Amino acid sequence: MATKVTIQDIANELQLSRNTVSKAINNTGVLADATREKILRKAAEMGYKQFAYLPLFQEDAAKAAEPFILPSDKREIAMLTTQFLNSSHFSSMMLDRFQAEIDHLHSCMTIHRISPIELKEKKLPSSLNTERTAGIICFEVFDYDYAQMLCDLDVPLLFVDTPVMDMRPPLKADRLYMENRIEIQNAVAHMVQRGKKRISFAGDKNHCQSFFERYMAYKDAMEHFGLTEGLSTCAMPSGQQNYPASLYETIRRFKTMPDAFVCANDFVAMDLVKALNELGYSVPDDIWVCGFDDSQEASYFVPRLTSIHIHEQIMGYTAANLLMTRIEEPSLNYRTVYTETNLILRESTGD
Repeated sequence: MATKVTIQDIANELQLSRNTVSKAINNTGVLADATREKILRKAAEMGYKQFAYLPLFQEDAAKAAEPFILPSDKREIAMLTTQFLNSSHFSSMMLDRFQAEIDHLHSCMTIHRISPIELKEKKLPSSLNTERTAGIICFEVFDYDYAQMLCDLDVPLLFVDTPVMDMRPPLKADRLYMENRIEIQNAVAHMVQRGKKRISFAGDKNHCQSFFERYMAYKDAMEHFGLTEGLSTCAMPSGQQNYPASLYETIRRFKTMPDAFVCANDFVAMDLVKALNELGYSVPDDIWVCGFDDSQEASYFVPRLTSIHIHEQIMGYTAANLLMTRIEEPSLNYRTVYTETNLILRESTGD
C-alpha cells in the first residue's frame, strides 16, 4: 500500500518550511510566483492527493490547458452585506483589488443588501439568484444564525470577518480577517511605556469577531502589565444603537477618567474624541486615543488619529484567492486566514 504524501514530505524534498509549503498548497498568504509554482509542481509530482484533479502540472495537459473561467450558467460573484459600505469602509479599496483578481473568470460581481427583515427571517435578498451564483463574499454579516443559513446553501462562500465565534461551532466556510491582536498589544505597550496606566477599551466587543479579538488583545496586554485592577471599570463595550450618545453618557459617569483609550475602530475613536471634548478634555493633552482601520479620515481628523493600518490590497488579493480556489475545488478544507496590520502613531497619542 502506497504511503500517503504529506505537506511535510514535500517540504523535506524542497528543503523549505512546512508553513511555506502549506501557503502554496492552500493558496493562503503571499509567496513569490516561482516559489509557489515549484511547490505545486513537486506536490503533483509526488502524488499529493489534493492535486489529483489538476491537469495543470501534467506536461501534455499543461500546454492545452485553458485559463479557469466560470461556467456560462454561473457567472455571478455575489457580495452580501447588511450595511451600505461607503468609501471610508476598509472594504472599498479591498473590493477594487478583489474585482481585478477575479476579472479573468469572465464573471459579473453583484451587490445585495440584506434588509433587517430578511436578516430576522433568515431569508436571502430577493435580488440574489443562487442558480446563477458561482460564489458569495460576505461583509458585515455578523448574525450567527444568518451566517449558518448561508453555509447551508451549498454555494462557495467567504466571510470577511464573522459573528463572534467564541464557544460556537465553526462556520462551514472560508474566513478572512485582518490581524487583530498583535498591534493592539503593541499600542497598549506603547501607552504603558509612556506612563499611561488607566487604559480603557471603547467599543462593542460582541459586535463581530474582530472587535472581540481586539478587546481580548487589550485585556491580555493589561493583564501582562499587571494593570488588572481597573479592567472591570475601564472596559467600555456598548451595544446601543445611538453610539455617540451612549458613549458620552458612559464617559460622563466615570468616577476616574482613564489616561488612554484603545478603540474598536476609527469611527468609535472619533466619536470618543468628540465626546471627550464636550466634557472638557483635550486629546492628546489630557487623554490619549488609538483607533483601528487607519481609515481615510484618521490622517486628517483633529487631532490626527493614531490607528492600526489594514492592508486592503492584500486582503482583496487573499479574498480572491480563497474564493477562486473554493469554486475550483469545493472539497478543500475550510481555511481561516489573517492578513498583516501595522500600528501608525500620530498626534492622538502624543506622537
